[in-house]
Amino acid sequence: MRRVARVALLCLGCGLCSLLYGFSQLALPAEPGPGAGRGKPRGPDAAARRRGAGGPGRAVARAGRGAHALPPPHRCKNLSVSFWNSYWMLPSDVCGMNCFWEAAFRYNFMKNQPAEKMHLAVVACGERLEETVTMLRSAIIFSVKPLQFHIFAEEQLHSRFRVTLDGFSYQGKHNYTLYPITFPTESAAEWKKLFKPCASQRLFLPLILRDVDSLLYVDTDILFLRPVDDIWSFLKKFNSTQIAAMAPEHEEPRIGWYNRFARHPYYGKTGINSGVMLMNMTRIRRKYFKNDMTTARLQWEEILMPLLKKYKLNITWGDQDLLNIIFFHNPESLFVFPCQWNYRPDHCIYGSNCKEAEEEGIFILHGNRGVYHDDKQPTFRAIYEAVKNYSFGKDLVHSLLQPLELELQRTMHTYCGRIYKVFIKQLTKSIGDVGIRRSKGS
Repeated sequence: MRRVARVALLCLGCGLCSLLYGFSQLALPAEPGPGAGRGKPRGPDAAARRRGAGGPGRAVARAGRGAHALPPPHRCKNLSVSFWNSYWMLPSDVCGMNCFWEAAFRYNFMKNQPAEKMHLAVVACGERLEETVTMLRSAIIFSVKPLQFHIFAEEQLHSRFRVTLDGFSYQGKHNYTLYPITFPTESAAEWKKLFKPCASQRLFLPLILRDVDSLLYVDTDILFLRPVDDIWSFLKKFNSTQIAAMAPEHEEPRIGWYNRFARHPYYGKTGINSGVMLMNMTRIRRKYFKNDMTTARLQWEEILMPLLKKYKLNITWGDQDLLNIIFFHNPESLFVFPCQWNYRPDHCIYGSNCKEAEEEGIFILHGNRGVYHDDKQPTFRAIYEAVKNYSFGKDLVHSLLQPLELELQRTMHTYCGRIYKVFIKQLTKSIGDVGIRRSKGS
């Protein structure tokens, strides 16, 4: 009996020591991978950085609050692998000795980590500061996860952006970075004057923001009526070939522009609108694109200038036309989302023609053609003014929704005003859900 008791006591002691050792390892910082901090960078992005000195990839960002930072690495590659793989069967890229303990307690560790940021980019030139700030307001009002804003603007606008954005009284989880307008040196003048000043900057975002994996680009005249989180979730719906998502330019071919007037190839039946463009920029940088200029496939940085030289006399809408040409030749690379994610005056000024918006409401409002600033489409202007004048922290129902609905009722003499309830259907839901979603963090 004494011998059995001694053996049991010995086993208990060994088990306790193992337990203490496991907990001690949890307290250690994560080890850097082999060769971390040494050697040359690898992969196509690193090669492009070595090639692209002086090009758009070398643009220096001027930081506002909180520039982008990579999350700390996890020592266990897969949480669940330790539960059914024996120690000796673990893959080489999964930690070994302490994987069980780290996997077992990693859930609590992950819960305490800051939420992954969503990256949103906008380009502002000329008199677009107020419009841009109003767009940023709409993104902040409803979004759940933190937002990182990448604002490309002319140098003279930077100080005004800082003063305005630093004065926002919102929870400090949203940050911004200001960048100068940057084009390839040898062709900067040509790109800058294409269509509207600075508009073609969006084409070079994958080459400038090389540390950003995914990005939502929007025009300055965008208003979010639904959390950015929801359009960001489309990234998870991309198949293995899709690199970007946009909405059709028109729903009704009889009033379409591309199918009636375009003198160049365009995507689908009516083309695509690039005012709201969701991008997996890692895939864009890696992809080799089919084209009608050479039999060889070209990467993003290689295709843009030849495309402009070939079609510059045939394009009307600048960079949007170039995107239509690219996705005409690479249709498998585009994810198309419904019209309520990029709702424009064309969807209602000739009668309602966005069925998804009629059923579910408008998710993102796009006030192109300057409709926020004239009286041609008072429905669009009313929503813009309501968001612009809203003060963070005030009750959304009494300070935003109710005054807006009264103003929209005064626009019923217009085609868009007749369906004003479509404009506030999703907005009403977003206001009702925002508190619940933020408390759940989803």
